Amino acid sequence: MLVVAPWSAFWQRNFFADTVPLLQQLAGNPFVRGAVSGIGAITALAGFAELVGLFRSTRGAEASPERNAEV
Repeated sequence: MLVVAPWSAFWQRNFFADTVPLLQQLAGNPFVRGAVSGIGAITALAGFAELVGLFRSTRGAEASPERNAEV
């Protein structure tokens, strides 16, 4: 969501940005939009890395019967 939202029309029609002029200027700045997209991309990559680690650990536990006997 953070990767796409800053570049959509949703970002421009924000209640808080309409209420506070400083927020409207910040939200419209391409550097701020890029920073928010970058944070979203880093978060997504970290989440995928966690999922890969989770799937690898569950496959390893299923593959070795002696590990299941210890638990």
